[in-house]
Amino acid sequence: MDTTTTKAPVTRFAPSPTGYLHIGGARTALFNWLHARHCNGKFIFRIEDTDTGRSSKESVEAILTAMEWLGLDWDEGPYYQSGRIEIYREYIRKLIDEGKAYYCTCTPEEVEAMRKKAMAQGGKPMYDGTCREKGLGPSEKAVVRFRSPGFGKTVVRDTIRGTISFDNKEIDDFVILRSDGMPTYNLAVVIDDLTMGVNMIIRGDDHLSNTPKQILLYEAFGAKVPEFAHVPMVLGHDKTRLSKRHGAMSVTAYRDMGYCPDALLNYLVRLGWSYGDQEFFTRKELIEKFDIKNVGKSAGVFNPEKLLAINAEHIRAAAEDEIAPQLIPFLRQRGINEEPGPFLNGVIKTLKQRSKTLVEMADGAFFYFIPPDSYEEKGVKKFFKPGIENLMESIIGQLSLLDSFDEPALKSCFTSILEESGLKFGKIAQPVRLALTGKTVSPGIFEMIEVLGKEETLARLKRALDFIRKNLT
Repeated sequence: MDTTTTKAPVTRFAPSPTGYLHIGGARTALFNWLHARHCNGKFIFRIEDTDTGRSSKESVEAILTAMEWLGLDWDEGPYYQSGRIEIYREYIRKLIDEGKAYYCTCTPEEVEAMRKKAMAQGGKPMYDGTCREKGLGPSEKAVVRFRSPGFGKTVVRDTIRGTISFDNKEIDDFVILRSDGMPTYNLAVVIDDLTMGVNMIIRGDDHLSNTPKQILLYEAFGAKVPEFAHVPMVLGHDKTRLSKRHGAMSVTAYRDMGYCPDALLNYLVRLGWSYGDQEFFTRKELIEKFDIKNVGKSAGVFNPEKLLAINAEHIRAAAEDEIAPQLIPFLRQRGINEEPGPFLNGVIKTLKQRSKTLVEMADGAFFYFIPPDSYEEKGVKKFFKPGIENLMESIIGQLSLLDSFDEPALKSCFTSILEESGLKFGKIAQPVRLALTGKTVSPGIFEMIEVLGKEETLARLKRALDFIRKNLT
């Protein structure tokens, strides 16, 4: 564990509720959560909902649901910026009283003209400070601007990207309070982090351009500047910004497609972070081994096939009773109201080596709960041939005599049937598989029969025998 800092880190995840939680946001949340958990710190969850035009209650609920499903539990929050407006205004009044901010009545059209003029003169598009020394007071259409220094440099010391300097003369007097009375992002986020004690800000490097403005605000408030770590973006296979066309969807979409939360976290953390050559991590291992300093500068490339492979690996590695509660919702979607227990664990054990997602597992499990009411046509033609009646009768007879229905007893029974009939195993196993499942593909024959149990196995074999007699004689 990292012990270089004496103060435990306080991190935060602060999404804007303008849509679902997507892959990039989930990875940012994960890095913050892991850093806090690894260092025995604190993880704060905050909703940045001051953009009333785009924020929605539905998006808030979707983000909360995604965070809970991922298991990224928070120590404080969720806080809502919309409930903190008076706090922001109090800090703004302080800046105005100290001469560090001022009211501005320039219209948007006038500001746009200033920016165009600056660009025409070879500079950056900036506000020219028209109202800076006017000493204006509040009015209906006035905004409040921060009085930038206009000289010197603002230095960002970034844990991932190193030291980056910004020339203050390129930072104009930016707006911190809109004319509608709502604070801007840069102002609100600084006050939130300052009042909540956040001392480590881990976020996407698309926010790097905001950082010098935020540092200037920290300094204006006489506050200690937190540590920063700007993580690289997640890109699609064509190295453009990640979107749905690259196969990336919301976190809850992956949940609904049968991905496991630990698998998604495992995949997300590897989009930028590494620990030697290790690819597979449990949640516990991630907490033990994560170090923000090992996040690289290069963008991660999202690969849906790799995510699917990691998911399959997590399913194989998980205990049956860990998978059961995750599988149950998918079974219920299929009309199966099974509860956790030995039977369901047995079902999962037979399927987890062959299932890449929980959707696949639920589809594969269906026959365990609902006996087949028909049989695959190609299987009937291939395996329910004339003469199969006698073999099925023999199998039913010998299985009926078994006192134990475990795998060793079943193997011994089928060995006797093979010797008696002179047939190869496939000639016996395939008709039995079709009889029990209605399909030609299933888990191993002995493990499947053991899970179904003696009574159900015999009932299904007899039903298949009746079908054979009615249709083949």
